[in-house]
Amino acid sequence: MSGLLLRLAGPMQSWGEHSTFGERDTLPYPSRSGMVGMFAAAQGVGRDEPLERYDDLRLTVRVDSPGLRMSDFQTVGGGLPRGRTVPTAEGKRRPENATTIVTRKAFLADAVFTVAVTGPGTEGIGTALASPHWQTYLGRRSFVPDPLLLLRRDVTDPVAELRGGVPLPRLHVPVGAESVTVDLVVEGGAGSERASESVRARSRATLNDVPRSFASRRRLYASREVRVDSVPVPVSLVARGWRDYQERLFRYVKEHR
Repeated sequence: MSGLLLRLAGPMQSWGEHSTFGERDTLPYPSRSGMVGMFAAAQGVGRDEPLERYDDLRLTVRVDSPGLRMSDFQTVGGGLPRGRTVPTAEGKRRPENATTIVTRKAFLADAVFTVAVTGPGTEGIGTALASPHWQTYLGRRSFVPDPLLLLRRDVTDPVAELRGGVPLPRLHVPVGAESVTVDLVVEGGAGSERASESVRARSRATLNDVPRSFASRRRLYASREVRVDSVPVPVSLVARGWRDYQERLFRYVKEHR
């Protein structure tokens, strides 16, 4: 169960699962392909290199703040002469009055996730994330992570830290409550380990986001199942505001160096 803890936060992040050129979607939580891409970039793994080294990693995501789902409206090729516009798949040019291509790109604004990564090879991933070979990003190259991307390395039980260790940003806490509920995205779906009575399986999904190849001309993905559980965590983890949250995070990291 040993592994590492990551914090994925920033102004924008996007975790596509079935995107096309015209419509770029995002999951409401980090995708496995996005996380593996981050690890590969940090470790200097090229696009044409095999990805089997990441197959045995297990990712558990705590949704600290879901953020706001938004969409960019973008155009490509508008106002240019036909000879300079985007070519078609056949290598030809579009008709004179149809040269502009419209794209919509979804993203999450101000979302925060804490991710427990367990399995073989986490020590090397943690070392690489502390000094990455290539820039790490939150789903897209322009979406740079906030500081404190890497919270802890060599954690004995990082999943347990999601439930009772890593601070949470400000949440609504009912008066007198001893715990609050957060979502935990667990790999394995219906066939995964049985949840305790205090955990409610809120949803299940099959995602096509297990990368088999990142090669530009032959990107391949396999499927996996995930389950979203609603789990209780102590109220003591919840910060009173943004400054309190920052102070708690830095104190948590400093205490566990």
